[in-house]
Amino acid sequence: MRRRLRKPALALPLVAFVLVSFIAPILLMLARGVHQPVVRDALPETLAILDAWDGLGVPEEAAFAAAAEELRAADEARLAARIGGRVNRVRSGLRTVIVAGARTGADGAGAGSARERLLAADPAWGDPATWRALRTAGERFTLRNYLNALDLDRGADGAVVRQPEERRVYVPLLLRTLGVSAAVTVLCLLLGYPVAHVIARAPARRARWLLLAVLVPFWTSLLVRTTAWIVLLQQRGVINDLLVWLGLVDDAARLTLVYNMTGTLIAMTHVLLPFMVLPIYSVMQGIPPRFMRAAESLGATPAQAFRRVYWPLTLPGVGAGALLVFILAIGYYITPALVGGSGGQLFSNMIAFHMETSLNWGLAAALGGILLAVVGALYVLYERTVGGENLRLG
Repeated sequence: MRRRLRKPALALPLVAFVLVSFIAPILLMLARGVHQPVVRDALPETLAILDAWDGLGVPEEAAFAAAAEELRAADEARLAARIGGRVNRVRSGLRTVIVAGARTGADGAGAGSARERLLAADPAWGDPATWRALRTAGERFTLRNYLNALDLDRGADGAVVRQPEERRVYVPLLLRTLGVSAAVTVLCLLLGYPVAHVIARAPARRARWLLLAVLVPFWTSLLVRTTAWIVLLQQRGVINDLLVWLGLVDDAARLTLVYNMTGTLIAMTHVLLPFMVLPIYSVMQGIPPRFMRAAESLGATPAQAFRRVYWPLTLPGVGAGALLVFILAIGYYITPALVGGSGGQLFSNMIAFHMETSLNWGLAAALGGILLAVVGALYVLYERTVGGENLRLG
């Protein structure tokens, strides 16, 4: 019994590490996308009244009284701005309404009724849309963030509808990200396959030097590599200067190679190329050269021998490299942020924006959840079409 438990026990530290550093953060992120307790916890009585409200006219006096009292308490607890931010994500412009109501709507008992005090703070309190937004923001568990992440919203009748065209941001950005990831994967394959073949067929000493050249990017900071591409690709950079010197480009018509999609593709391809070369090289190294000679001796041309013998044998490495490059590319945000400009931003840049700038962590979690679901779906598709047994990293 003790021997049987020894191996699982040795794996327990690794399992604990994976749970704490990988599984738990992902689950917390996904939970944050649907769990929004701030407004409900701060305004429980107000929301209990609004839950029974039909949403058509202005709520009864009890709702104004409860809101005035609870907003006053929230202001003392320094929560009014957070509540206003949550409500503002449902209906734009309501943050100032909530903050004003918290600061001036509950002033003194002699200043009139709670309705009068809140309306004096901001006339928007007399608009039923304000109370509907407050009720919507008070949902403890909601799919609102995921709807927003898919450019959807709920109409007045509660039905799911598409956002106005000018507000559809995330789905086009996701499609652009998938397209860029696919393009980077194809470019890495076109560049990496010949390089891997040369390394696999080179003498041992030369192969070591070639492999060292492929591995050099791993030893260089990502920020340094990306900054170097900015220097190379800018209009007064090395590449444009060389093209002008060769007479291929006029000095007045220098190419715009950076702060656009072109710069994003070039820099990402360079960064991710080793992830394509190494799996393919490891598979090619195990293919005996006599296979190609045998195919040619049986009458196949070099092209036929490659297509019918060599290429199928390298598919496990190609699949592994393509999967690695695509999954890494779909989550890249540092390189596109530096060299992509506004035209080269990807889905992950929007996640970083909501995490670091807008502080809308719920929407960032929903965007991250969608990206995780897309990657999982693509892996399942790969498993069904190619087969996981054909995936080989070495």
